[in-house]
Amino acid sequence: QVQLVESGGGLVQAGGSLRLSCAASGSIFSIYAMGWYRQAPGKQRELVAAITRSGRTKYADALKGRITISRDNAKNTVYLQLNSLKPDDAAIYYCNAAIRVSSTYEYWGQGTQVTVSS
Repeated sequence: QVQLVESGGGLVQAGGSLRLSCAASGSIFSIYAMGWYRQAPGKQRELVAAITRSGRTKYADALKGRITISRDNAKNTVYLQLNSLKPDDAAIYYCNAAIRVSSTYEYWGQGTQVTVSS
């Protein structure tokens, strides 16, 4: 059984920062791409950032310059640094990973709430 557990969400004032973490655990053979998505009320889930095992990154255009994704392969953990947060950034942030167990499957975390006060 594989689990992704996010942490680091919370309430922050506009202009503030948060660092989200997502740790994968279980019978993992290898983790390929990892990423973060977010979903605000009434909106579709959208990609925030993704990172390959080798460290190649991809960012949503609207968030470039304010976010940084990184990972620690030894800890099976991916991080998302959020800076200069705006009220529009408020959402549930979900971790996503492609993990090889017997075959490769896509897994999701349960989500962590980010709330930004103006």
